[in-house]
Amino acid sequence: MATLLIKNVKQLISCDAEDKLYDSVNIFCEDGLIRDISKETHEADETIDATDMLCFPGFINTHHHLYQIFTRNLPQTQNKELFEWLRINYEIWKRLDEDTVYLSSKTGMAELMKNGCTTVSDHHYVFPKDSGDLIGAQIAAADELGIRTHFTRGSMDLSVKDGGLPPDSVVQTVYEILRDSAVLVEKYHDKSFGAMHRLALAPCSPFSVSDTLLRESAKLARELGVRLHTHLAETRDEEDYTLQHFGMRPLEYMESLGWVGKDVWYAHGIHFNSEELQLLADTGTGVCHCPTSNLSLSSGVARIPEMMALDIPVGLGVDGCAANNGMSLLEEIRTGYLMHRLNSPDNGVKGYDMLKLATMGGARVLGREQEIGSVEVGKCADIILLSVNRLDLVGAFYDPMSILATVGIKGYVDYTIINGEITVRDGKLVNLDEENLIAEANQEVREFLQI
Repeated sequence: MATLLIKNVKQLISCDAEDKLYDSVNIFCEDGLIRDISKETHEADETIDATDMLCFPGFINTHHHLYQIFTRNLPQTQNKELFEWLRINYEIWKRLDEDTVYLSSKTGMAELMKNGCTTVSDHHYVFPKDSGDLIGAQIAAADELGIRTHFTRGSMDLSVKDGGLPPDSVVQTVYEILRDSAVLVEKYHDKSFGAMHRLALAPCSPFSVSDTLLRESAKLARELGVRLHTHLAETRDEEDYTLQHFGMRPLEYMESLGWVGKDVWYAHGIHFNSEELQLLADTGTGVCHCPTSNLSLSSGVARIPEMMALDIPVGLGVDGCAANNGMSLLEEIRTGYLMHRLNSPDNGVKGYDMLKLATMGGARVLGREQEIGSVEVGKCADIILLSVNRLDLVGAFYDPMSILATVGIKGYVDYTIINGEITVRDGKLVNLDEENLIAEANQEVREFLQI
C-alpha cells in the first residue's frame, strides 16, 4: 500500500463539521485515505516537509464545460449575454470531435489542478454526429492527470428548427440520448467508496431540451442510481421562455418533471424567488454557484447568503471557460466573497464560508460528503498545500481560515494531492510535460477554430 506523510504542517484548515484548525501537525495517508492527523510521525514511502505551509482540503468544482477552453476570449462573444453568446459559440462547437475534447479537457483539468482542484464535475452536452466517445476521451485525459471526476452525459434534443438555440447537427433524439446514457453509466460509473470516476445525466437546459427528455432522463437516472444535473434560473431570458412555453417559472416546470430532490443539483440558480428557495431547502436540491461566469455574462447575483441560511446544498463552479475565461476555484472563492460583500453587506458570506462552499459544499452537492471535502481521518487524501512564504502573503497569513477569500492567491498552489498521490509539486504538474501540452493544445485550437 502506498503511503505519504505530510509533516510539520504549519496550520491545517480541515473544513470538517467542527471547523477544526490544527497547528503544527502531521498527516499520514495510506492507500489513498487519510489515516492519522496528529503530532505523531510515521514511516512512509514519500514525505513532504510542510513547514511554513497551510493545508486545505482539495477544491471540488461542481459545474464546468471543459471543451470551452478552446473558445475563450473570442472577440465576437465578448460583452454578449447568454442566448446570443450561445448562438455564436454553437457554430464553432458543432465541430467538436474526440481529439478536441480530449485535449481541451486535459488542458482545462491541468489548469484546475494547479489551482488546487482535486475533483471536477464537467457538463458536456454537445455531441455532434459521428464525433466518437467524447466522455471516454475526457476520462482518458483525467486518468493521465490523476484527477477525480464527476463527468455528466449532457444532451440536447431541440435545435433551431424546434425553437431551441443549437444547430441541427448537435442535437439527438430522446432515444439516442437515453440509450447512450445507459451505456456510458454501465461503462464508466463507479459506485465504490473513493471512486475516481462517477457519471450523472444532464440535459442541457429548459430551453434546449424537451419535456420528454427531462422526464425520461429523471426516470433513467433513478433506475441507474446516478445523479441529475442541468442549468436553471441562470437568466431572465430563460424565465421568460418557460413562462411563455409552459406557463410556469423554471423551477416549477422542473419540479413537474421530477427534477427536485437530494440527487439533483442545478448550475447557477440566480433567479429563484423566496418560495423557490424554500422548495430547494425542503427537498435538499443543490445549487452550483458560478460567480465569475455570472458576472461575465451579466446574468445576475445568486442569493447565496439566503441559500446558506436555509441549509440548501451549495457548491462552487468555474463554469465554461468561454464565459469565465479562467479555470481557477481560487479565483471563484475570492470573486464570490467580494460579490456578496458588495451585494449583501449586512448578511453576506464570510471568507471562510466561501472556502466551505468550495470544499464540503461541493462534496454535499455531489453526494460525497462522507468521502471528500474535508481533511479528516477516513476520508480520501485530497489535499492542497500552500506556502506562506510568498510576497503576496506577507502580513496576511494570520487568519488562515479566510485567507483564500479575503486576500486571494495570485499564483498556483505548491502541492495538489489526489487520492494520496502527488499530482502537482512545487506548482508544476507531475504526470505530464506542460510545455508539450501547451504546444499540442494550441495547435489543436488553431485547427478547431480554422485559423
